[in-house]
Formats: sequence, structure tokens, C-alpha cells
Amino acid sequence: MSVTIAYLAVLLIWSTTPLGIVWSSESISPSLAVLLRMVIALILGALVIMIRKINIPWHKQALKLYSYSALGIFGGMMCSYLAAQYMSSGVISLVFGLSPVLSALLAKRILAEPNISGIRKVSMAISLLGLAIVCSNNFTLAENGIYGIVFILLAVFFFSLSGVLVKSVPLAIHPLATTVGSLSFATPMFLITWLLLDGTLGLEQWQARSIWATLYLGVFGSLIGFYAYFTVLQKLSASTVTLITLITPVVAISLGALLNAETIDATLMIGAFLVLLGLSIYHFGDKFPRLKQKQVSN
Repeated sequence: MSVTIAYLAVLLIWSTTPLGIVWSSESISPSLAVLLRMVIALILGALVIMIRKINIPWHKQALKLYSYSALGIFGGMMCSYLAAQYMSSGVISLVFGLSPVLSALLAKRILAEPNISGIRKVSMAISLLGLAIVCSNNFTLAENGIYGIVFILLAVFFFSLSGVLVKSVPLAIHPLATTVGSLSFATPMFLITWLLLDGTLGLEQWQARSIWATLYLGVFGSLIGFYAYFTVLQKLSASTVTLITLITPVVAISLGALLNAETIDATLMIGAFLVLLGLSIYHFGDKFPRLKQKQVSN
């Protein structure tokens, strides 16, 4: 898969995944829906690995890489599915847009990256203000909305922490090998969670939309999505990858309104605008002084 195709695949899949999570959890319990998704991805991924004869290393560094990746897969996905019971797909995508901000804070602590600039601190404050507005609005959209907020914030934390930890492992292997290796670590954790939280199939309650959404997320959201994500993570800079988070919330909110009749009110619009404004300043704000210096020197 070329880097361009992988980048576009991540953009499309991340935009549609929140709605898929909401739909798959409508008639299938969240813990079972995410388990089925991972099992589908793991089986298909293992088949592709066998057919293409791709080597999956199992040495110490590889195991560390898989475990770090599995942290984001399990923590991020499990909490996202639990959050989908309380909030819309658009809000889920919007909150996930803050992952670059949290990743920068974690990278500074874990990877000893340079201090965060003043303009980026301002951008973080703007994004957090927007998030506070969105979250306050969620209390009126669903009963016990606080649970949804807690779950989605935990999901973003695990996803961001996983990405930073993966960057700390100096190992470049085939993206599909990384995907299957990570799923091998994460899937048993999903199985244990399902057994603890539910443990029943409830086949008589399954509806067609939930089944198709689970299949879509298993094939595209997990297998192809993770493969494309690990591809761009290896080939592109972190800033380029995180630009996706500026686009996906807009698409996800639009899809939620068009296909799932999700409410887009003034409060959500204002909060979303502030979050995206803060993220834009975060990504591009540091470049403005450089542009001015170039103009003055010319």
C-alpha cells in the first residue's frame, strides 16, 4: 500500500468509524461488538500473513511494540464503545481530535521532547475550552452523560499514550505484521472484558445494521485501518499524521447528522469550532513567526 493511499484510507476510515461504533452497539452489547470486530480483523490478517508469507518477529523489541500498540487498541476501542452508549458519533470524533495535544504532553514527559511553545499552550487552552462546551452540551443529550465523557477521555488518553510509546521503540517491521501482532495481544483482553461485563451472545436481539457495521469495522476499521495507520506512522512525520484529526471530526459530525439523525445545535457548533480552531493554531501557529522573518529578510 502506497503512503498516499494509506493516508487517504486512514482519513476515510477514521471519519466513518465513530458512526460504525454507534451502529454496531445498537443491538449488540458493546463488549461483544468490539470483540467480534477484533476477531474478524485478526483472522483475516493472519490469513493474509500466511498467503503473502510475511514474517512476524517475536523477539523482545517486537513484543514491546505489539504490547504498546495493543494498549491503544484495547484501551481506545473498549472505552470508545462504552462511550457510544451515551454520546453521538460526531462528538466521539471531535474529542478524539484532541489526541495530538495530549500526545504532545505525553511525548514531552516520556520522550523528553522540547518544551511546548507559548502559542501551542494558547491553542491547547482554546481547544480545551471548546471541549468543555461540547461536554457540557452532552449532559443535556443523554442521561448519565458524564459516563460517556469519562469513557471517551479515557479512550483518547490510551490512544495517545500508545502512539507515543510506539514511537519510543526503534523498530521498523511490516505494517501488517505490526497489525496482526498487536491484535494478537489485544484480542484476548477484549475476550476477558466481554466475559466479565456480559458473557452472553443475545443473538435474537441482533439487527442487520449492527451486524453490517461490525463487519465493516472488522475488515476496514480494524484490519485495513490499523495497517494503513501503521504505514503512515512509519513513513510520515507525526505532525502530518495528526493533520487527519482536523478533517475527520467535520466529516464524522456531518455523517452523523445525515445518516443517523444526530443533533447539531448551536452549542455543539461553537464547541466544535473552538476545538478545531485550537488544533489549527496548534499545528500551524509556530510557522507564522518564521514566515514573517522570511518576508522581512527578503
